[in-house]
Amino acid sequence: MIRSVLFSILIAFTAMTSSVFTTAYAAEAKTVVLDVPGMTCKFCPITIRKALKKVPGVIDAKADFASKTATVTYDPTKTNVKTLTTATENSGYKSTLKK
Repeated sequence: MIRSVLFSILIAFTAMTSSVFTTAYAAEAKTVVLDVPGMTCKFCPITIRKALKKVPGVIDAKADFASKTATVTYDPTKTNVKTLTTATENSGYKSTLKK
């Protein structure tokens, strides 16, 4: 009986703290837009997106052929803009931080 009550308390505590940590993590994320002028076809955004998503710390990456940009949400404690632009360059597409 006592063991099941303690287990229930532990489960409740875990559920409460996991949502707190998720909220804190989301608050720390940064989003940047990169100019990627070398996109020449509809398949370029796929290559760029895949390259960016492989970078540790990248939460989400989207590339848009029409605007020739990539929008990246990342954890600044794990990566930075230089690493993101290096990832696109290594996949064949020079990029810069959009001003």
